[in-house]
Amino acid sequence: MNIKVRNHVVMSGKGKQPVLFAHGFGCDQNMWRFVAPAFEQDYQVVLFDHVGAGRSDLTAYESEKYASLDGYADDIIEISRDLGLSDIIFVGHSVAAMMGIIAANKAPDLFSKLVLVGPSPYYINEGDYQGGFTHVQIDELLEALENNHLGWSMAMAPVIMGNPGRKELAGELGNSFCRTDPEIARQFARTTFLSDAREALPTIHIPTLILQCSEDVIAPRSVGEYVHERIAGSKIVYMKATGHCPNLSAPDETIEAIKTFLA
Repeated sequence: MNIKVRNHVVMSGKGKQPVLFAHGFGCDQNMWRFVAPAFEQDYQVVLFDHVGAGRSDLTAYESEKYASLDGYADDIIEISRDLGLSDIIFVGHSVAAMMGIIAANKAPDLFSKLVLVGPSPYYINEGDYQGGFTHVQIDELLEALENNHLGWSMAMAPVIMGNPGRKELAGELGNSFCRTDPEIARQFARTTFLSDAREALPTIHIPTLILQCSEDVIAPRSVGEYVHERIAGSKIVYMKATGHCPNLSAPDETIEAIKTFLA
């Protein structure tokens, strides 16, 4: 299988060290279009679509493989090895942040730094851990997506985006959700919202940046701080940006935070 075609890999930039950008649930690499170009002067920029998203090869989608975040992490490793990448700076948004952590644990030789944008290792409240949602709320979310993919997409996009004054951003996110094959979207949602990657955090031993947005209902501050506390030596930046998608709503602030970390 041609991995570049499978994941619609797009490369650019004048530098040698790769920055690998990974998108979250319901999105595609287009979500990085305001951020990635800022790194092309000094880095090799690598963008891709998860299988089932964007312009990836939908025939490569395997329900069993992608029922776990490990399947997506394995793809990240395959892409990196296929392209001959090393010393990778991995930038993952939302659930892709956890994919990057799993990939870095599986193949520590590939990665030099991690940037986690709105990460959450587990979305469900459990004991002292506050993931932001109850089991019932997650069940209702998944049931709503199962019953009405388009309706769910348009209703949830403004909540996730969290910028009520900028309706065009919620519209873009909603349209991105709607473009995803409904069956794949349902399966990806289950993988995203039911996976528990908390045990993967303490085994990360490379420089890590956590970008924590304000008023993020998907990955609230308590979750970002949990990730920060469990990855030794990690840094956390509390952003002015609101919502869950600063790569779209606040690209300049996102770029500045990442570049400061890499300097």
